[in-house]
Amino acid sequence: MSESRRDDTGMPQTYAANFVHCIFSTKDRRDLIPETLQEKLYAYLFGIAKNLRITIIAVGGTANHIHLLISLPPSLPLAEAIQKLKANSSRWLGEQGMRFEWQKGYGAFSVSPSLLTTVQIYIRNQQQHHRKRSFEEEFLALLRKSAIAHDADRLFAA
Repeated sequence: MSESRRDDTGMPQTYAANFVHCIFSTKDRRDLIPETLQEKLYAYLFGIAKNLRITIIAVGGTANHIHLLISLPPSLPLAEAIQKLKANSSRWLGEQGMRFEWQKGYGAFSVSPSLLTTVQIYIRNQQQHHRKRSFEEEFLALLRKSAIAHDADRLFAA
């Protein structure tokens, strides 16, 4: 008698391609992430993700926000993944002697496998990209491109 292997969803042989471009900003979009800590923050996020069985495909950002391109395991809801990434990284930044807080909420945009390379390049070039466009302009453009309904007047209100 053969047994099929089951993953933690309880289903034999679950396959999923859950690629998500996630964006979250610092509280009030203030420049709270010093350039000297950005690479260490990214490394810490990789560790958090590994513990959650999330694969980070790309990470980038500026002093006031971060972008992640992730592959989400089928057993982990997106909201829970983002909450754990934000909470643990916020705690770590506090341990570095900073008063730090992420803004409530986030942006999450599904990514087709055929566009992974394009999104990776976009995320890795955030410093250069934001010499021409603010976070707010970028986020609004992503919402529009993804056809996500939003109230532009209240989007960045505290």
